Amino acid sequence: MLTLPNILTLSRIFTVPVLVGLLWWPEWPLGYGLGFAIYCLMGITDYFDGYLARAQGTVSKLGVFLDPIADKIMIAAVILVLAARGILTGPYVGSLHVIAGLVILLREIAVSGLREFLGSAQVSVPVSKLAKWKTTAQMVALGALILGTALPHWMWLIDGYEVNVPHTVGLTTLWTAAVLTVITGWDYLRIGLKHMD
Repeated sequence: MLTLPNILTLSRIFTVPVLVGLLWWPEWPLGYGLGFAIYCLMGITDYFDGYLARAQGTVSKLGVFLDPIADKIMIAAVILVLAARGILTGPYVGSLHVIAGLVILLREIAVSGLREFLGSAQVSVPVSKLAKWKTTAQMVALGALILGTALPHWMWLIDGYEVNVPHTVGLTTLWTAAVLTVITGWDYLRIGLKHMD
């Protein structure tokens, strides 16, 4: 059933290759600027597809199925491209910032598997407020990392390091998202364990 909310969700999925293509060349700030605009547009459609579906009373099984998949595809693609192109590096720990992205990806896989298992047991796991904060943090983090590469000259001197402001905000927020990811992942796991023999 191709309602407007479902079309918006599908548009996010089909736009991921375009976003990946724009983010593949970190030495091309304009590409990252366009990528940032597309990323923001994808985030807006993420909000509006759910809002419109509820407002119009057109929540469908296809939409419920596709929406989390679209989110995970977008987040995973951006994290992988930023890691591959060396964007997830920064002061103090260098490339160890990749671990924050890895934690987020592993949690998404684990929770998806857990939801599938609980779905077969007809157990619903509602999204917690903390999980929504986690999602917000990772969306802001990845957007800031993209913006930092689009604006390579936005630099400050901090503790003897010359750092790109949005990039540093992005790395800090990515670690915040990773911590929230562990906490919310553990919450989901505790719920799941209650329904396992």
